[in-house]
Amino acid sequence: MPEAAEGVSPGKVSAIDAEAFRGAMASVCAPVSVVTTMAGDRPHGTTVSAFASLSLNPPMVLVSLDRSSELLRHIRRALLFGLNVLHTDQAALAAAFARKGESKFDGISWVLDSGVPRLDGCAAWLACSVRRMVNGGDHTVVFGDVLSVAHAPAPPLTYYQRRFGTHQAHQDRGEGQQQPRPRQPVLQERPGQPEAASPWPGLTADSPEALFAFS
Repeated sequence: MPEAAEGVSPGKVSAIDAEAFRGAMASVCAPVSVVTTMAGDRPHGTTVSAFASLSLNPPMVLVSLDRSSELLRHIRRALLFGLNVLHTDQAALAAAFARKGESKFDGISWVLDSGVPRLDGCAAWLACSVRRMVNGGDHTVVFGDVLSVAHAPAPPLTYYQRRFGTHQAHQDRGEGQQQPRPRQPVLQERPGQPEAASPWPGLTADSPEALFAFS
């Protein structure tokens, strides 16, 4: 059973305005990935942005999933999950896996790797076994030990202010020159990619940021 988070009072009602909180979290530029697992011989997955590296020794990551998530229920049983970190040309894939339904994998190229679905062409891939699950509010944080890893030199897909984009490094202006404050966030929108309009019909909310930005 998932352990209760220390220092968190169950059922405590926050006085923070929900819309203000969503707005603040939408200001965080987050990477986008698809978390996957197997339920018998059937693949399952959902789009998340609340994930992070946790430890180098041993290699560990964490991902946050809604406590009512069907994917979380399958991960509890399988005790395995895959983390498919999307690249900037995979916004349509992120949108497909953010919706509810049993047909998310229809027409998707994937293979079984270390017991979990690995999507084709992602910027990075990690297969993980569940170390621990900790409840935090309406979400559960899943701690995973990394079993296998791979990556490719591809720019990441990011999500900021309810729009997909990617990271762009600051240009080197040379030593001694004043660095002007950017007039707008360093984020490139990708022409022709779907925008995450608010709301998208049928979107799930399987990460805290998804709750704030996808809905």
